[in-house]
Amino acid sequence: MSKLAALDHLLQRYKALNYHQDPVLFQRLQDVQHWQKARLKDSHQTLFAKKNNQLMAQYFVNRLYGGPDFDILAQQIERLLKYAHKAEPLIPEHAIKTGTHGIELSILAVELDEQVAQQLIRNYPIDQALTDEMMRQTYIDLQQADARLKQLAMADEFGYYLDQHLRSFIVQTAFKMCKSVAYKHQFQEMYDFMHEGFAALKPLKSAEDFVKTFSQQERQVIEKVHNGHLNPFRFAEQ
Repeated sequence: MSKLAALDHLLQRYKALNYHQDPVLFQRLQDVQHWQKARLKDSHQTLFAKKNNQLMAQYFVNRLYGGPDFDILAQQIERLLKYAHKAEPLIPEHAIKTGTHGIELSILAVELDEQVAQQLIRNYPIDQALTDEMMRQTYIDLQQADARLKQLAMADEFGYYLDQHLRSFIVQTAFKMCKSVAYKHQFQEMYDFMHEGFAALKPLKSAEDFVKTFSQQERQVIEKVHNGHLNPFRFAEQ
């Protein structure tokens, strides 16, 4: 079986998202993602402000949680799958595994945020600016706790993969050698997705430790939301 086969399943999940055919939902999803990015920066400002953590914080917010427009990346994945037999020998297996996991984490974030956007459309005027209270109540209405905890477990795995698979000098050298080929064949977005992960990893002693601290704090947010805390998105020390 192709090492890239898992990407086809992820591509189908992405294509199945409702916002592709619904401009109103698309706009509300963008609102949710904008709020989500700002919220993550606020909730984790102490962790994110540490010098060595800043690149990884940006990677989590912009790539794995907030999610840029995934259309270009999805198109490149689709093209890559057509030439999997040629591409696989050029990409280290561990890099494929880690990259696939990161893409799945990103798609899961969009799936969960799309559910939030749909619930907001049902309960509030489409042009109403999002507030923390609207989001708190929407999370309660959706009962997403289990799904969000799964998301955090996947994030913990990703931190482990970064440390175990991408710190290798051989893997990093092989990845750098792929850049010219990736850009030549217009796979820039896919390459940059992984490159940003490598760059964010470099200043850290342990990506796994960073992610575990992040996910532990996010679990506190989830617990406070579902225990009725009226200000669940900020920590007392901040």
